[in-house]
Amino acid sequence: MVLEGLGSSLRSVLSKIARSNVVDEALVADVVRDIQRALLQADVNVQLALDLTNRVKTRAAQEKPPAGASMRDFLVRVIYEEIRRILGEDRPYDVRPKRIMLVGLFGQGKTTFAAKLARYYQKKGVRADLIAADVHRPAAIDQLEQLSRKAGAGFYAHREERRAEVIAQEALARFSPTDTLILDTAGRSNLDEDLLQEIRRCKATFEPQEVFLVLDAAMGQSAGRSAEAFHKAVGLTGVVLTKLDGSAKGGGALSAVAKSGAPVLFVGTGEHIEDLERFEPTRFVSRLLGMGDIQSLLEKFESLEDKEKAEEAAKNLMQGRFSLRDFYTQIESLSKMGPFSKLLSFIPGLAQAKLDDAQVQATQDRLRGYKVIMDSMTRSEMDDPHLIKGDRVQRIARGSGHKPQEVRALLKYFEQTRKQAHGLVSNRRLRRQMEKQLSAAGGKLPE
Repeated sequence: MVLEGLGSSLRSVLSKIARSNVVDEALVADVVRDIQRALLQADVNVQLALDLTNRVKTRAAQEKPPAGASMRDFLVRVIYEEIRRILGEDRPYDVRPKRIMLVGLFGQGKTTFAAKLARYYQKKGVRADLIAADVHRPAAIDQLEQLSRKAGAGFYAHREERRAEVIAQEALARFSPTDTLILDTAGRSNLDEDLLQEIRRCKATFEPQEVFLVLDAAMGQSAGRSAEAFHKAVGLTGVVLTKLDGSAKGGGALSAVAKSGAPVLFVGTGEHIEDLERFEPTRFVSRLLGMGDIQSLLEKFESLEDKEKAEEAAKNLMQGRFSLRDFYTQIESLSKMGPFSKLLSFIPGLAQAKLDDAQVQATQDRLRGYKVIMDSMTRSEMDDPHLIKGDRVQRIARGSGHKPQEVRALLKYFEQTRKQAHGLVSNRRLRRQMEKQLSAAGGKLPE
C-alpha cells in the first residue's frame, strides 16, 4: 500500500483508541504524540504536523460528539478530518477528449506517466495519443514509442526537428480533435530560463486545457517549492506524484504540494502501466487509516473484461451459494486487479490486515496453484465440492501435478474463505459501512 509506514502508525493510533476504557486528557495527549511522530517520520512539515495535532487536541477538548456517537468514534472522526484537511480538497476530474501538456525536471518519471495517463484514458473509452516533444533526449522518444505500444495509444515523433513547439503543431494536424493528446516535453536538471521559454512556446502553440507537473515523491517537502515555481511560470492545472509506493518522503510531498496551490490529481503507485490512481484526499485517507475504499475497488472491478462472471461470483459469495467455479472466477479477477495487499486496503474490515511481502507472495503463489488444481476438476466437482473425496482427490492430484494433501488444502481453504466472507457481510456494523460506501459509488450489496 502507498505510504504503508504512515498508514501502519496511524492505524496503531486508532487501535489504541478502540482498546481504551475511557477517552480522557491522558489518552488524547498520548494519541497526539503518536500522530506527531507518525507524520514527522513521513516527512510532513514540522509546523504542519504541530498545527494538525493541536487542532485534534482542541477539538477533542471543546467539541461534543453528535447524538448517538461515542467519544471514541468522535475522536477517530476528528483525526480523519484533520489529516484529510492537510491534503487539500477533493477535485473532480473530467475524463473527456482534451490536450494535456506534461512538464517537469529530468528523471521525475514524466515519460512513464505519459503512457500511464494514456492507458487511463483508453480504459475510460477515450482514445489517447502520445506526442514526443523532448528534443534534447533521443532516448526519451524511443521510450515513449515503446510505452505507447503497451498502452495501445497513438504516437507521434519528428526526430529531426529540434523545435518542440513545431512538433506539437504537427501533432495537432495529425491526430483527431476527438482524441486526448498528451504532450511529453523536455526536462532539465534545474528549472532554468531555457526550459521555461521552451515550455511557454509549447503551451502557446499546443493550447492545452491541462498542464500537469510530474514530480518524484522522493523529493519530499521540496516538491512543494518545485510546484510553486512551475505554477508561477506556466500556470499548472494539476500535479502528479510518481513512485509514491516506494517513497518514505511521500507524506511530505503530498502535504507540501497540496499547500502550493496546485492540486495533486494523480499518484503513481507502482512500475506497471496500470499503476496509476486518481488522488482524492477523502478516499486516500480512508485507506490510510484502514477504513477501506469501496469506490476505488469498484473502479478496478469495472475495468475487468469478464465483469459479469466476477459479479455473479461475488453475489453468490455474499448469499452463501459459493462454488469452486465462483472461487476460480474470483482468483482470476483478483490477479487482474492488482497486488493482493493493495486490494486488502480497499475493503472495510480487511483494510487493517497486516501481511508482510513474504506472506503476500506466498498467498499469491498458493492461489495460482489452486487454479491449476481446479483445472483438473470436472464441472460437477466445481459446482459441488462435497463430491471430491477418495479416488477423486487422487485423480485431481495426478492430473494437476500436485499432491493429494494439496488438493485437500484447497478444499479446506475454499470452505474457510466462504465462511469468513459470508460472516463479514453478515456483520451488521461492517455491512452498514460497506452499504454507505457502495451507495456513494452508485452500487449496493445483494440482499
